[in-house]
Amino acid sequence: MQLTHEENQFERKTFPITLVCDHIYFQQNIGSLFRISEAFGVENIIFFGKDIPLTPRKINKTSRSTHLHVPHVLIENYTELQTYLTENSFEIIALEITSNSKPLKEVVIPENKKIALLIGSEINGISDELLTISNQIVHINMFGKNSSMNVVQAASIALYELTSL
Repeated sequence: MQLTHEENQFERKTFPITLVCDHIYFQQNIGSLFRISEAFGVENIIFFGKDIPLTPRKINKTSRSTHLHVPHVLIENYTELQTYLTENSFEIIALEITSNSKPLKEVVIPENKKIALLIGSEINGISDELLTISNQIVHINMFGKNSSMNVVQAASIALYELTSL
């Protein structure tokens, strides 16, 4: 028999992970990122970019109210984001396929470091300026002809791996 939200036996837990969303604008993706972040115990979400639509009805619908429970901030300025990540000693991990990315399974998290997981926009991926400040760039091995996947699905796989370490 399927269990309800109240009946499940999962331990509530928060991980020292901040999800950094680089110019993600599609409302359904934003809502789904809240939902998956709540499911994986993400500490908070940073939405980076201008005019990010954080209040429309489509976000509320796909988030299933998790947007009310996951702390989040909007940062419009690159320098402010860079300063926040470096001053708070994050291990910055970019999820992107690049010439020097390594498989997600090979990620190494330094002891007692908070993680900033960078995910990129639906159109352009992670900006070069954010890739430059990343400590590690990782990709998800794929076996079809396509070289990308939806940002929410990719974030889900990465969060599963990072919370399983």
